[in-house]
Amino acid sequence: MPHVPQALPHVLSSLALTAVLFAVGPFATTPLAAEEPSHIDQSADYFPDQIGTRWHYRGQISEGPVQVIDNKFFVNTSSVTGTKKLNGVTVTIFHDTNPGNHGESDSYYRRDSVGMVYYGSDPGTPLERQIVPYQIVRFPITIPSSFQQFNRSGLDFGSDMDRDGVNEKVDMVGTTSAIGRETITVPAGTYSNAVKVEARMTMQIHLSGGDRPARGTDVMTAWFAKGVGLVKYVERQELSASKEDRGMVTEITEELEEFTPAR
Repeated sequence: MPHVPQALPHVLSSLALTAVLFAVGPFATTPLAAEEPSHIDQSADYFPDQIGTRWHYRGQISEGPVQVIDNKFFVNTSSVTGTKKLNGVTVTIFHDTNPGNHGESDSYYRRDSVGMVYYGSDPGTPLERQIVPYQIVRFPITIPSSFQQFNRSGLDFGSDMDRDGVNEKVDMVGTTSAIGRETITVPAGTYSNAVKVEARMTMQIHLSGGDRPARGTDVMTAWFAKGVGLVKYVERQELSASKEDRGMVTEITEELEEFTPAR
């Protein structure tokens, strides 16, 4: 999609974990507060997917064991390159050159009148393939609102953290909230009434060796502008310490530097 940063391809990347950013399960949307919710007309305009659309981002990533942080800078260009069939469904291809500083990838989405659905990525991961497809946003967007994205147990984590030759199992819970609309300034300009969304994921990793579970969290705040799409996101990922390491903290930011609409 118009590059939706995916806690999916980014989450706890040091362990090759892919989880879900704006996954929407079969749960009702509920207001965050007692105030009267508002609905955004033409919600799809905040998620353009026309072939030829292009976004150029600059980003920063800080990662390392707790209290030992390494700062890196990177750039990423996201573009809509075409369509393809996946399991009989026509999806739109978004090509990213370096999302979250993780190298090239293609992501597959389908947009319709009720929202957008994520169909996975290439290269993907075993964990991601256990989850897709899933809805990432519903139309019309309601502010404020919050819903449970997913609640899955016993998934194959795809990594052997305790090095006993057996992949760990993981339980994952995610929620997402449409918080409000804000004016936000990035290198590409200032955008008023950008939709602010927060996605929060927690996971419990069950170590096959019998040690206490490891825990991870991923919180991402993203801003989407009408007619443009994603203009900024800030993400913080944390993995609890184990007997062999001091834990891991990763913070990622991408800001829009240039937007080129489809011709």
